[in-house]
Amino acid sequence: MNLEPAVRPDCCRFGFRLAVVSLILTLAAMLAAHPCAYGEDLRKVKSSPPPDYPELAKRLSIRGVARVQVTVLPDGTVKDVKELGGNPVLVDALMRAVKKWKYEPADKTSVIEVKFDFGQP
Repeated sequence: MNLEPAVRPDCCRFGFRLAVVSLILTLAAMLAAHPCAYGEDLRKVKSSPPPDYPELAKRLSIRGVARVQVTVLPDGTVKDVKELGGNPVLVDALMRAVKKWKYEPADKTSVIEVKFDFGQP
């Protein structure tokens, strides 16, 4: 019985390293070419009426933070809103409000995370 550890030839290790480096460079190029920017500090809000505190949430004393992801077009209008987290009643109210928000114009589409704390009604 042979108990010696298997040793890979140098050519296999080089090929693996080359594949990893190639993958990293490909992913970096894809991210650099992506038309969206991600971050709250990239776009300034011109108009952002706060969400209404839902009647159901008042009756049930539901409080908490709702989070959504907003896609903002270059002209500053909101194109899409996706749920990220929070109580569904609160998230729905935030989504309805954010769809009406207006942002400053920019050169490209932005993806922004919006958080809203539904504290006291």
